[in-house]
Amino acid sequence: MRRGCIAVEQIQCDGCHRLIKPGERYLVIDAEGGERQRLCVACCLSHDYASYTDEGGRNIITFLPKN
Repeated sequence: MRRGCIAVEQIQCDGCHRLIKPGERYLVIDAEGGERQRLCVACCLSHDYASYTDEGGRNIITFLPKN
């Protein structure tokens, strides 16, 4: 299961290992067996877990899968 989140404390990205600061968005991927992977926006974009969409004339990022 994938969940888009907002950091409330500093956490480390499991992809590039940079610190995600409070207030930044990130993605949590729950794998089978209870493992969790936390990815920053840059890693999500590079792995196609996130994309930019146009809503109301604004370009926003979404973690929802493309249809």
